[in-house]
Amino acid sequence: MRKFLLLFIALASLSSCRILRPNLMLKTPKDYVFDQLSDTMSDEEYRISITDDISLRILSNEGFKLVDFSNGGGAGGATTTTNASTIQTLVEHDGTIKVPLIGRVKVQGLTMREAEQLIETKFSEFYVGPYVILRVTNKRVSVFPGAGGAGRVIPITNLNTTVLEALAYAGGITEDGKAYRIKLVRNAKPKPRVYLIDLSTIEGLKGGNTVVQANDVIYVEPRPRFISRAVGELAPYISVLSSVILIFTYIQLVKHP
Repeated sequence: MRKFLLLFIALASLSSCRILRPNLMLKTPKDYVFDQLSDTMSDEEYRISITDDISLRILSNEGFKLVDFSNGGGAGGATTTTNASTIQTLVEHDGTIKVPLIGRVKVQGLTMREAEQLIETKFSEFYVGPYVILRVTNKRVSVFPGAGGAGRVIPITNLNTTVLEALAYAGGITEDGKAYRIKLVRNAKPKPRVYLIDLSTIEGLKGGNTVVQANDVIYVEPRPRFISRAVGELAPYISVLSSVILIFTYIQLVKHP
C-alpha cells in the first residue's frame, strides 16, 4: 500500500509540474540577451508598416482649397473646406501603396512626414504645389497586462503613443503582473527584437517612454502563484487518494473487526 501511495503522489506531482503555468507566453531562457533600449527610442517617430491602412488627401496650390478665405466664415473670415478627395489604400507586403497617377510608392519604414514629402514630390509632375495629408487609420498594438484573459488589442490614434500610454489604454498592469518584467516585442526582420522594461522604479521611465510601433506586443509577465496553482492541480488527485484510503481502511476493518 505504501508503494502504491508513493507512486500515485509522484505521478500527480509530475503531471501538475507540466501544466503548472500553461498560459505563460513569450518565454525567454535565463541567459537570454535582450535588445538594448536606445536614448532615441523615446523621441522616435512612428514609421509606416506593412498592412497599415493609409488615408491620403491630396490638394494643389499648397493646400489653398483646404482653407477658403472667400466665403467670410470662421475666425478671421476663413473656413475649412472638405472638397479634397480622400484616397484609402493599404501598405502591401512589398511595402508600397498604390496612388492614382503616380502608381506604386514605397512608404514602408518612412515617417508620416517623409511619406507626405515623397508623395508631394511625385505629384509635382502633375500639379503646382501639391499638398498631401497622410494618416494611418488602423495602427494598433497588443497588450497583455499580466493576467489571463486580460489581453487587448489597442487602436492607437496618437502617432507618438508610448509604452506607458498603451498600458494605460489597456487598464494598467494587473495585480498579478510583474511591473519589473515587461517585454516589448517588435516584429522586426530578420528576427523580432525583444526589449525588457522595468517600470517598478522611476529609472524605468526611459523604457516606458519608448514610442510604440505598429503591431508591437507589450507583455507583462504574470506572477506564477505556484502554491495556489499546485493546490488546484493536486486537489482531484488528493480527493481520489482520500477515497482510496477510506476504502482500504474500511476493508481492513471488515477483515479484522
